[in-house]
Amino acid sequence: MQRPRYRIHAAALAYFDAVRRAGGIREAARRLNVASSAVNRQILALEAEVQAPLFERLPDGLKLTAAGEILAHHVIGVLRDAERVRSALDALKGLEAGHVELATLEGLCHHLVPAAIAAMSARYPRVSIGVAILGTEAIPAAVAAGEADLGLAFEVGPRPELRRIAAARFRLGAVAPAASPLAALPHTSLSEIRHHPLILPKGNFANRQQLHPMLVQAGLADRGRYEAGSIDLMKQLVLRGLGVGLMTRIGIEQELAAGLLAHVPLRHGRGHLQSGLNLYGRAGTPLPIATEMLAHHLSDVLAEAAALET
Repeated sequence: MQRPRYRIHAAALAYFDAVRRAGGIREAARRLNVASSAVNRQILALEAEVQAPLFERLPDGLKLTAAGEILAHHVIGVLRDAERVRSALDALKGLEAGHVELATLEGLCHHLVPAAIAAMSARYPRVSIGVAILGTEAIPAAVAAGEADLGLAFEVGPRPELRRIAAARFRLGAVAPAASPLAALPHTSLSEIRHHPLILPKGNFANRQQLHPMLVQAGLADRGRYEAGSIDLMKQLVLRGLGVGLMTRIGIEQELAAGLLAHVPLRHGRGHLQSGLNLYGRAGTPLPIATEMLAHHLSDVLAEAAALET
């Protein structure tokens, strides 16, 4: 028996993807600037074509069914390929245009990400860039779902849906005002700073999760005097002399350069505590031209920052 051939059109895929992202037909229609009835017709036509419901209608919105999940995986790839083709054609015309969505952490937007965007803009002024500030766990999910083209985050373990594009390692250290005695040390350890009030990142930070077993091993309670949900707040608390922050140099570059803060590397065993910062794309999907260009500039900035660690 011959298998049925699907006749799914690009408009239907775009409408389906909009509903998937929005979680409802009305919100998807608003984002697409079309009537809700038009979106509903496309979804019904798709469901008739695949002979299965794509969304489960729940009181709080729409949820993908098993068939919807399969179609969503296909749609993400199709739309990504369409963007890659469009960017390639634009590049062929000499326009070098396109759009890139980056998901990253707040602390990386103080220096690293702006530096990469500035370099990108100077070379490719017609490329637009969107930056979403997310938590560590949300970043790989955004890349896998096609909501972000690139993800830049600390300590994301291997995942089959992600492809690592670039990587760098940065030392975790004790951050103190430049005038403090601690600032004069070449390095320190958690046990040596146990009597200082600690300023820690909140538990959803990758570096906090990494520090947890070391804090316990050093006989320290896994709780700081102060716990902050942003690198900027940690930095401000340290500047006001309220304690010692535990973080990498990333996000405090300007204060270090100005001589306001000192970053003293933390020893662990025979080496130093380090945290991996990685740039990711979606596995199995070629990068669109514009995305590849931004990835190149982000990789360069990461390499330059990592070189300062030696």
